[in-house]
Amino acid sequence: MNDRYAPDGRVDVMEDSIPFYQPVGQECELFERAFRHRLPLLIKGPTGCGKTRFVAHMAARLGRPLITVACHDDLTAADLVGRHLIGESQTYWADGPLTRAVRQGAICYLDEIVEARKDTTVVLHPLTDDRRILPIDRTGEQLHAPETFMLVVSYNPGYQNLLKSLKPSTRQRFVALTFDFPPSAVETRIVTHESGVEQAMAQRLVEVAQRLRRLAGIDLDEAISTRLLVYAANLIRAGCEPVMACIAAMVEPLTDDADTAAALKEVIRAGFAP
Repeated sequence: MNDRYAPDGRVDVMEDSIPFYQPVGQECELFERAFRHRLPLLIKGPTGCGKTRFVAHMAARLGRPLITVACHDDLTAADLVGRHLIGESQTYWADGPLTRAVRQGAICYLDEIVEARKDTTVVLHPLTDDRRILPIDRTGEQLHAPETFMLVVSYNPGYQNLLKSLKPSTRQRFVALTFDFPPSAVETRIVTHESGVEQAMAQRLVEVAQRLRRLAGIDLDEAISTRLLVYAANLIRAGCEPVMACIAAMVEPLTDDADTAAALKEVIRAGFAP
């Protein structure tokens, strides 16, 4: 990494080492202000709209290590905090990712937090108020988060239901950002940058994706994401015919229903018709 140190002591990272992210509004400024004032951040938005890339971009921009946890149904508090393990002759303590982030003063990113068990998220509460502590009951430690530690969580509101939602007592501990798919001009720049296809092709892909997103009556759990557009563009740049690339990247991963797939394919073929 090519970096230097700023007067305030944080690492000032050179632009060429920062993951590419195309801002849509003032989300970068809000993230940086939350970091400086030690506020936890909640990011809401559909899958594939850039939440994870945004966090990686901001961690590099602020010169902080990033520890990412992909949350799931079986995630326990011990998975986050740590546990005793059995060694050759004795047991030893192994920090979990949350504990490592607190010790290092890193940014800890919990992706799709609603997928974790509700009793697991309670361990976050002492870190998200003015105490900023992490009690470790099994070792008797009480870690105080340094100023450079930041907790960031994200989830997809489209997945929320009665069984999978963020408890109000957890939500109200965060400042929040809402993400969506970028405007067409911004999304075109993202696809062009990430894949290397010509701008005209990237624009055509974005137009097709927007038509698919507007379709009513199509039973899809997910909308066509920017990530899938980049996948399609990469296939096209590798020599794949555009319609075939779009079907492989934007239809088959999203549905197994034959009628739904046929409707999506028809829109794609129309979008690339001469």
